[in-house]
Amino acid sequence: MLEKFTQQLVQADSLTDEQVRLAVDQLADENISAAVKAGFLTALAQKGETPGEIAAFARALRDKSISPPLEAGWRAAREILDVVGTGGDRLGTFNISTAAALVCAAAGVTVAKHGNRAITSQAGSADVLEALGVRIDLAPPEAVRSLQERRFAFFFAPAWHPAFKHIAPARKLCAERGQRTIFNYLGPLLNPARPSAMLVGVPRPELCEPLARVLQSLGVRRAMVVCGKVQNPLSHAPSFIDELSTLGENTIAEFYQERGFATSTLSPEAFPLQAATLTDLIGGDRQANAEIIRRIFRGEERGPKRDAVLLNSAAALFVAGNTKSLAEGWAVAGRTMDDGLARAKLEELTR
Repeated sequence: MLEKFTQQLVQADSLTDEQVRLAVDQLADENISAAVKAGFLTALAQKGETPGEIAAFARALRDKSISPPLEAGWRAAREILDVVGTGGDRLGTFNISTAAALVCAAAGVTVAKHGNRAITSQAGSADVLEALGVRIDLAPPEAVRSLQERRFAFFFAPAWHPAFKHIAPARKLCAERGQRTIFNYLGPLLNPARPSAMLVGVPRPELCEPLARVLQSLGVRRAMVVCGKVQNPLSHAPSFIDELSTLGENTIAEFYQERGFATSTLSPEAFPLQAATLTDLIGGDRQANAEIIRRIFRGEERGPKRDAVLLNSAAALFVAGNTKSLAEGWAVAGRTMDDGLARAKLEELTR
């Protein structure tokens, strides 16, 4: 069946929701070869995934995931936030989204951080949190307890998505061929905690609106999908980062229950930023990036790296409904770090 769908995709015919559900069943089947699965994923990527296909894949994979035992009443009474990038920009920056997620938790937002180890970078969110001493292997009851009592829990993707075990060899095969797959987009959509508010970074500006439409169709209440421009010293053409950029114009697609859907651009000149280049935001391995975050939270790093965390924290706080503007979010994020609350939150999560 998967080979039949592959031929359909080669003909540039999109998949129906039912075909996607059947395809996911086949991708999760250990008896189907990685080569056949990789051929399907390649054909889908080369055709170009539609928002409808991405949403259908997300729904089908969500149905195969483990669900945390969160009470409906508790969930409905608050916004649950995730701050996440799809990866793929290959610029080597430190873990800005992870730092922003911790700032938001310290500021009083309930944060369910979904992530994995590094795939296209030196340190993924799981790697850097582990290096910081935060547990990434929480069992479902422990994750719920941490979310409710500490306002932060990490949901390590492989532990919550058992179907991925049988999909991973095909993804690896595609990666070895230099072929991206739909899973580059799906990561932020598969958070088992079903966040109601999301700040999502993507590596190309044209992905902002389609991915925001997908989030809206999946029932997310408040979301901002962003892509920032940066000047890469290794390239004459501009590069893009899957975060809000302090180095160039940002493309934004956002929606909120009370305001509907909108697209816009945001200039970093609207904020009190220090002069910086991409080199100022470059990180290293998991230990190096963990130390960058510690230094920011201790107040020892007050330069461009802190600015990048402030800007993304500001947007995340706004998306979560904790502030009424990005400017207010910037101020709240700054106070959260300056008053030691971010450092205290990190220390709490390592106990």
